[in-house]
Amino acid sequence: MCVEGTPPPSSKLTRRGILAGAAALAGTLAAAGHATAAGDHRTDSGRRSPGTTPRAGHLVIEGGTLLDPATGEVTENAVVVIEDGTVRAAGRRGAVAVPQGVEVLDAHGRWILPGLVDAHIHLSTAAEARDAVRKGATSARSGSTSFYQDIAVRELARHSPALAPRLTAAGVFVTPDLGDTVLADPDLTPLARLKDGVRSAEALRRVVEVNLARGADVIKTRVNERAGLPEQDPLAQVYSRDQLAEIVAAARRRGKGVLCHSYSEQGCHDAVMAGIRSLEHGAFVGERTLHEMRRRGTYFTPTLTAIAGLAESSDPVLAERGRTYLPVLKRAVLAAHELGVPLAAGTDSSGGVVDPIGREVELMHSAGLSPLDAIRTATTGAARLLGLTGTAGRLTRGHTGDALLLSGDPLADPAVLKRPVTVVRAGVVAA
Repeated sequence: MCVEGTPPPSSKLTRRGILAGAAALAGTLAAAGHATAAGDHRTDSGRRSPGTTPRAGHLVIEGGTLLDPATGEVTENAVVVIEDGTVRAAGRRGAVAVPQGVEVLDAHGRWILPGLVDAHIHLSTAAEARDAVRKGATSARSGSTSFYQDIAVRELARHSPALAPRLTAAGVFVTPDLGDTVLADPDLTPLARLKDGVRSAEALRRVVEVNLARGADVIKTRVNERAGLPEQDPLAQVYSRDQLAEIVAAARRRGKGVLCHSYSEQGCHDAVMAGIRSLEHGAFVGERTLHEMRRRGTYFTPTLTAIAGLAESSDPVLAERGRTYLPVLKRAVLAAHELGVPLAAGTDSSGGVVDPIGREVELMHSAGLSPLDAIRTATTGAARLLGLTGTAGRLTRGHTGDALLLSGDPLADPAVLKRPVTVVRAGVVAA
């Protein structure tokens, strides 16, 4: 689980270089994105109004069944008007004024949902970022990368929205053994000589501070070893509550939250008591910790997709681990939901393979959540965790023009979310 190793970029890479490189990449790829946006989307699920000249970010979606996850309201024969990438109006046909000369996406026979939010994903390349969008994740939170690639992906998304999800970047992992990640920034290299790794208060603060200096939006750390490596014990604890509290304090001084990789009950409890913002994986989280999470408003991002993936591994240790952990984690998810712990959907995709966020929604439902509540974990719930309430998770006035067109009713079968027919990102049909 969590980020795979990636070769380092040039040693001359700086924060300015990352942002400039992202802008250059965005400019190069934007031509393709804008060409698509300005093209004729006459597919099985869309058409272009005769005589119009499409403008990127301007789109009308008409004729489908619109679901508002916040209220559960279903509107048939709906119209969604997007201008400059933002929803200007949404409602039943006849009740919404439709502007002239704007690209029209025919949604008859489809369900219309807001774009989904993947609250735990590792995006290291432009190809992965684009794949995430195509599979329905129009907003996301990074679970860290090895060399600050997620910060560049975030900038790519700002320049060319159709090419990447709106991304909350975590920078590099705060972990005892940084490995080659010490090469990600010259200010990290002194940590390579530490005999015991990144464990002292000073070393923990150093990694947090370098992350924030590079532009990270959140901080990612761990309390347990990895489940996805057969030689590691996911129940072994690597940081104490005091060490985690040091990380949280360093992040809070700059107004940032912390997400924490965890598995064991003691590790989960220590992480929550240290003040983390969200608990990741958390297979063996116990009732006392869930009660504390509800009291504190700590989010739970279980990444069921990743644990289910372990069960399909060709490695017998990982396969057995996945088969053992998945039912335990599903029970934890249902217990958390019933207690009122806020849940967020995340796939923990990494290593070049992007899982559809719709798969996580399907697994949330299989854990015992209603279809609507499962959908909320990838819309309004995850948006709240990422600080995107009012921006993502709904298709109402003022929200971003991110939308999915689905082949069936997600309230009857959430599995349809795994294969969106069409994805719209900021008013542009993603190709």
